[in-house]
Amino acid sequence: MAATANEVSTNGLVDTKQSRPARRRDWPEELKRQMVAETLEAGSSVSIVARRHDVNTNQLFKWRRELLPKEPRVETEGGPMVPVEIVLEPEPLPRRRRMERAGFIEIEFGCGARVCIRGEVAPRTLRQIIELLR
Repeated sequence: MAATANEVSTNGLVDTKQSRPARRRDWPEELKRQMVAETLEAGSSVSIVARRHDVNTNQLFKWRRELLPKEPRVETEGGPMVPVEIVLEPEPLPRRRRMERAGFIEIEFGCGARVCIRGEVAPRTLRQIIELLR
C-alpha cells in the first residue's frame, strides 16, 4: 500500500479485461415509442429525455428517425418569392499620387557645374538654382 496519499503502489496487479463481454440492452418497442413521444412534447429536450431513461442521446435520435413518419420533400418551385436587390458599391475615386519625397535629381550644366538634389524641392527653388548656374 502507499505510504502517503501522494504515492501510488505498484505492487498489486489489476485486471483490466472484463471476464465476459457486456450485453447490449434490449429495449421494448413500446418503451422506445414512449421515449420518442416524450421528445416531441413542447419544451422537451432529447438529451434530458435520454438521461431520464438512461439511454444514449444518439440512440434516442436514431429511434426518432426510425419511428417518426417520413415527411415528403417540399418542392420550393411554388413557394413564395422574396424580392432581392443587388446594390453595387460605387467605384472608388482614383487616388492622387503623392509626390515621391525620397527622390534624386542630378543636373549637369555645360560649364561643368553639377547640382545633385535629394528629396522634395519646391519648383520655385529649383528654378532659382538653375538660373543662377547658367
